[in-house]
Amino acid sequence: MGAATQEIRLKLQEYRSKEILARHGVPLLGGATATTPEQARAAAADIAGPVVVKAQVLVGGRGKAGGVKLAANPDETADRAREIIGLDIKGTTVKTVLVAPAAEIAHESYLGLILDRATRAITVIASAEGGVEIEETAKTNPEAILRLRLHPLIGLQEHQVRRVGFFLGIPAELRNDFAALLRGLHAAFMESDADLAEVNPLVVTDGGRLLALDAKIVLDDSALPRHPDLEAMRDLNEEEPSEIAAREAGISFIKLEGTIGCMVNGAGLAMTTMDLVKLAGGEPANFLDIGGGAKADRVAAAFRIILDDPNVKAILINIFGGITRGDEVARGIVEARAGLTRDVPMVVRIVGTNADEAEPILAEANLITADSLDDAAAKAVAAAEGRTA
Repeated sequence: MGAATQEIRLKLQEYRSKEILARHGVPLLGGATATTPEQARAAAADIAGPVVVKAQVLVGGRGKAGGVKLAANPDETADRAREIIGLDIKGTTVKTVLVAPAAEIAHESYLGLILDRATRAITVIASAEGGVEIEETAKTNPEAILRLRLHPLIGLQEHQVRRVGFFLGIPAELRNDFAALLRGLHAAFMESDADLAEVNPLVVTDGGRLLALDAKIVLDDSALPRHPDLEAMRDLNEEEPSEIAAREAGISFIKLEGTIGCMVNGAGLAMTTMDLVKLAGGEPANFLDIGGGAKADRVAAAFRIILDDPNVKAILINIFGGITRGDEVARGIVEARAGLTRDVPMVVRIVGTNADEAEPILAEANLITADSLDDAAAKAVAAAEGRTA
């Protein structure tokens, strides 16, 4: 159930990531975003020399997909922007491009920091073989990648900065610049509560400058209340409408690829529910933690979010009543179901506080009920397949 256990994270567009790094002194080339060819032309007119036009999408491989193009002058920039805007890259339609000065690259590397949950440490990752093939390098030549764990209290130390610089082969005359860059990257990572902050490629130009040509920052959603400025950088154009609706309703939700919608109170119980759906031969369509209370309005919001996915053929509702009362949840389910425009089979399991009082309410509404989670999962899979368990 790897999909069920993924963290909820906010990915920032390249230009947004660069804004954060620039605040911490990381050397970058300037640029401007554009949503039309005319805006791209105007942006290029403010830049002396050739430019690069880069699709702003939250998926990898944009260069190979035609989402990164060079242009020699403003008119050519408009033409390149016209080719990129509207382009489909791995299912994402490009709506914005970044127009930035082009650089003559002498050497490129990879440099990043990641919150490595396996080792329980912030880890510096560096490779002298940077660029678009860094993932392939990790698979085929792992020795070319340095992984350096940082002490959770002490943080980044000068000897570690020097070690990374030597590993990357940074020229002696640029080592002070590199030290400032890595310290800036680390400061950006820490102050934004990031899960990932990377520069790829980190380049030495033909003119002997050290620059971050591309940047990527991924934030942990749970830290965003502390960073309203970063929350405002969220690109709603690239998020699932159902996930936007869930966030607005205060519901923890992750869309998956299955056919059985899951509505559960409690993250651990939700993950267990998804595991048992798979064990019963089905595929969960989502992770959804409705939280405490489960009143009719929140249940209705959860139903709408789940049913927004046309792949959902059945819904499994698994509620444990602690503070939450089972009969209130049952009434909320019946009331919310009455307002739905799409009818799919629903399997309900309610245990705990006032579960006995919930039974007649569910029975009167002709909902499928289950005594155990195994039974509920089996009935949900059967219902999704149009049969009786």
